[in-house]
Amino acid sequence: MKKLITTIVFSLLFILSAACGNENNTTENIKDITESKTVEEVSTLNNGEFTKNTKVLDVINDPAFDGYGRLIFPVDVSINEDLKLENVDELLKWYNCINPDKTVEIVNYMKSKAENGEVIFYDIYTDEEKKEDPKKANTGLFFFKGNSGEKTAITTAGGGFEYVGAIHDSFPLALELSEKGYNAFAIIYRPSAETGCQDLSKAIAFIHEHSGDLDISVDNYSLWGGSAGATIVEWVGAYGTAQFAAGKYPKPSAVIMQYMGISGFPLSGDEAPTYACVGTADTVLSYTETVNKINAIKENGTVAEVEVFDGLPHGFGLGEGTSAEGWVDNAVAFWESMSE
Repeated sequence: MKKLITTIVFSLLFILSAACGNENNTTENIKDITESKTVEEVSTLNNGEFTKNTKVLDVINDPAFDGYGRLIFPVDVSINEDLKLENVDELLKWYNCINPDKTVEIVNYMKSKAENGEVIFYDIYTDEEKKEDPKKANTGLFFFKGNSGEKTAITTAGGGFEYVGAIHDSFPLALELSEKGYNAFAIIYRPSAETGCQDLSKAIAFIHEHSGDLDISVDNYSLWGGSAGATIVEWVGAYGTAQFAAGKYPKPSAVIMQYMGISGFPLSGDEAPTYACVGTADTVLSYTETVNKINAIKENGTVAEVEVFDGLPHGFGLGEGTSAEGWVDNAVAFWESMSE
C-alpha cells in the first residue's frame, strides 16, 4: 500500500504541476507577531468582529484561538504580515470562486463559539506522539456542531498535497452541514497522500472513541473531500482505517468527492458508495477523469453518481452563485439514501 500511495502521489503532483505551472511556495511556518496593534489594525475590527480588512495574522494570533489559530489558514504556506482576509485567495493556489465574505463569516463564527466557551478544536495526537513526530503538531479537528446525537460528516480540504486549504474547501462546507443539523468536522492533516490517509484514519478513530462526549452519532458517518482531499477520503473509504495504522473502525456509509477522480489508478473494488461533482472547465484534472472514475466504481457494483457543472473551474467550493449551487443538498440526499 505504501509503495502504491507513493507512486500515485508523484503522478498526481506531476499532473498538478503541468496544469498549474507549479509556482514556488515557501513552506516556512507562520511567525508570531508580538508587536502592539496600531490604530489602523484595531479599526479592522467591527464591534469585536473581524472584517475583510483584518489581517490574516491578526486572526491567527487572536487570543480566542489560543494554541491552534495557525491551523485556520494553510500552515505550510508563508503568510505576508500585511495580507488581509479579503485577499486570502493569494494563499490558495489551484482554488477558484473564493468568497471573502464567506472567509470573514467563518472566522467570526469560530471566534464567537470559542469566546462563548465552546470547544471548536480537538487534537487527534497525544503530546507524546507529537514529540516523536513534530509535524503531527500541525494536525487536528475543527468541530462545527449540529444537532444533539445527529449523524457526522468529516470534511477534508485539498491543496495539491502541498498545503491544506480548509478556509475555502472544508470550513464553509462543514459550517453548511452543521446548519443543516449534522455534526461536521474539518480535518487539518499533514499534506501528503500517505500522511493524509493516516491523519484522517486517526481522526475517524478519535471521533468514534469520543462520540459520547461529543454528543454525536457515528452511525452512517460520511467522508467529504475536495481535490487532493477527495483522493484521501476515497482511499480511506475503500481500504479502511486499519490499513493506515489507526485500528479497525466502520467504513463510511458514503464518500463525497469534489473535483477529483483519477481514473487511471486502480480501484480497490471495495469503494464506499460515492457521489462526485466537477466542472467542465477544470484545468487541473479533466472532468472526464471524474466521470470515468465514477463509471468504474459503478461497474464494480457500488452505488455511485456524478454531477458535471458546465463552465466551472477547479476548486469552486460551495459553488454559491454558480451552476453548482445546490450541489451540497444533492450530496446530502445521496448520503441519506445510503444511510437507510
